[in-house]
This record gives sequence, structure tokens and C-alpha cells, in this order.
Amino acid sequence: MCIHCCIRLCKDYCCSSCPVMMEALLNEWLWQDRYWLPPGIHWQDMDASEGHYPLPRDLVYTLPVAFAYIALRYVFERVIAVPLSKRLGVKDRIRIRAALIPKLENFYKHNNRQPSQSELASLGKLCGLSQSKIQSWFRHRRNQDRPTNTKKFCEASWRFVFYFAAFTAGLCSLLDSPWFWDQRECWQGFPKQVVTNAHRWYYILELGFYLSLLLCVSVDVKRKDFKEQVIHHIATLFLIGFSYCSNYVRIGTFVMLVHDSSDFLLESAKMFHYAEWTKTCDSLFLVFSLVFLITRLVVFPCRIIHTTLVLSLDFFEPFFGYYFFNALLLVLQVLHVFWAYLILRMICKFMFKGKVERDVRSDEESEADEEEEPEEEDESSWEQRKGAINSKLASLANNCVLNNLTNQRNLNSRLPKAR
Repeated sequence: MCIHCCIRLCKDYCCSSCPVMMEALLNEWLWQDRYWLPPGIHWQDMDASEGHYPLPRDLVYTLPVAFAYIALRYVFERVIAVPLSKRLGVKDRIRIRAALIPKLENFYKHNNRQPSQSELASLGKLCGLSQSKIQSWFRHRRNQDRPTNTKKFCEASWRFVFYFAAFTAGLCSLLDSPWFWDQRECWQGFPKQVVTNAHRWYYILELGFYLSLLLCVSVDVKRKDFKEQVIHHIATLFLIGFSYCSNYVRIGTFVMLVHDSSDFLLESAKMFHYAEWTKTCDSLFLVFSLVFLITRLVVFPCRIIHTTLVLSLDFFEPFFGYYFFNALLLVLQVLHVFWAYLILRMICKFMFKGKVERDVRSDEESEADEEEEPEEEDESSWEQRKGAINSKLASLANNCVLNNLTNQRNLNSRLPKAR
């Protein structure tokens, strides 16, 4: 056999055996029974002839689903959300565009969006401009990058549509399930529990959506809780993926349903906030706050975490997957407490001021810039007021001169009679 034939056979063998070797490596190091299954249970015990059991390879569909969501969102925002925003009266603030100065633009993109005093001085020498003009340029440039109300409305409307559809579909699929009414049924026969097609696709679609949010987090509206949002998306992805692979599907559907129950109310309140429908926004926000506080601070810890942390021990002994799953749930609960604190702050402001303030998680840089924007308005309005005052003073002075002349004439006309 020639050397070329040997090389070709080696290549064919390596290509055919590579997936098998990777699967064997995963089974040996990652998917060990003692990590993800209760003691005494093995992956081989789940006979496929009894029905479809959750398999890690089912989650491969989430990646194309995530890209499909991104494409669908692009079409939705331009075909439906933008016309709807105009119909509801969403208005974008007119901003002054910064002049094109290549050196400042390069510094803005690659160095710092808010230069310090020393950097302002060096940029002034480089461009031949005063520090006040450079500060004004950076302020206009930051405002130019701020998201418009239309963009925020489109993002909120897309999330509203998904959360509402997911909550409705999830609730319909769980109403006929026995574990929806009795949480102990979540652990009967665990982990040998067959998953239905409805719950399997419920998992895939939810996981794909959160993956699409994570992929788009850099282009979405950046808010104060940006880091918490990223942690939330990553924890949610791990939680959904792990719960599916380890067949925590029954309790996992509860977790997704509880989250979707309040999210669509929040997004609808945001939509009407950007449209400046104040009364509708305030009403929806109060309903959302009530649902959020009940579901995230009462139902989630008292029913779901209690079920996974306490009731599950009546059916199996603790193992690594048990601790890992509950750790992810506790991370979500910490985030729930953080967001509940923000919501309660807004409720307190509503009680004292009679209206809901803007979202306390509002985009990060808009607050500082919005404090600077009125500064320009104040300057222009001051110029107008100063001109009006000057004109009034001039007319008043003229009136005084005319009055003096008139009085002098009257006095002169009276002098001969007095003599």
C-alpha cells in the first residue's frame, strides 16, 4: 500500500472517529452519572422505548432558534413596532448633531467618551479649540448616541410580544399537568420522566430567546443594571440548559412561567411610558409591581425553591446536580430582591409625587447628559430673556425721556402765567 493511501485512510479514520471521541470524552468527564443523576441512577436506565427523555443534543436547536429570533425581531421592529410607535404618539427628542472633527471623533471612539480636564487641555491644543467648545462637542456626541424613544419602544414591544406569547403558551401547556397543582408530582419517578413535545419546545424557544438577548446585549439599550442583566441572562441560560439535561423539566417550566407572568406587564408599561400615556403607564406599573412582588418574593422562594430544596429530598439523596440547580435558583432570587428594591423605590416616589418616575434602570449615560441638555436650553432661554429685558429697559428709558420732555414743556408753558 502506498504512502498516500495510508495518509488518506488515517484522515478518514480521524474524521469519522473525531465526533465519537468527543462524545466519549464528554461522557467520561462532563456527563458522569454521579454528577447529574441521583445515586443509583444511570443514563442507561432511561430507555428511549418508553418515550422521549430530555437529551443534551436537543438543545442544539437553540442556536438557530436564537438567530431566527434576531432576524424576526429585525423585521418586527421595522414593519410593526415603528408604525405602532407613530400611531401611539411616540416622539423623539431633536438633538444637535456634533460637527465632524476627525481627531475628536477618533478620541471619542477609541479612548474616552467623557475626557478629563487634562485630556480636554491636550485636545484643545491638538485641535485649536477652547475647552468649552470641546466639552460641548463631546456632550452633543454623547447625546447623538443615546437611544431614541422609538428605539426603546421597539425593544419593549418586541419583548412584550414574546413574554405574553410565552406566558400564554406555557400556562396552557401546564394547566393539564398534575404537577401544576401538586408540586410533589414534580419528583415522582425522577429522573425517569418522559417529556412531552410541548414542554420540550417550550424549553427550546425560551432558551433560544434568552440566548438572542445575550447576543444582542451590546446593541440594546444600556441601562444602569447592565451587569445584573448579563448575570441574569447567563444564569437563566445555565439554569434552563442544565434543568433540561438533568430532566428538571417539570420544575423548570414553573420557573419560566413565573418569570413570564410579570415581564410582559413591565414591557407594556414601558411602551405606554415612551408614548407618554401617563395614566395607562401608571396603572400598568402598579399591576406589574403587585404581580412581581407576589411571584418573585412569595411564589418563587416559598413554592419553587422550597420544592427543589426541601421536598425533593423525600425522593432522592443530595448529589452535585441538586446543589448546582439550587445554587442557580438562589442567584436568581438575589436578583429578584435587587429588582424588588428598585420597584419599591419607584412606588414610594409614586405615592409622594402622584406619578411614576422614569425607569430607575434608565439608560446609563442619559442621566448625566439630560442634566447637561437643559443647560443649553437655559442658555438660549436666558439669551431670549436678556434680549426681552434689554428691549423693555430701552422702551422704559425712552418713555422716561419723553415724559421728562413733556413735563419740561408743560413747565415752560406755565411760567409766563405765573409771572
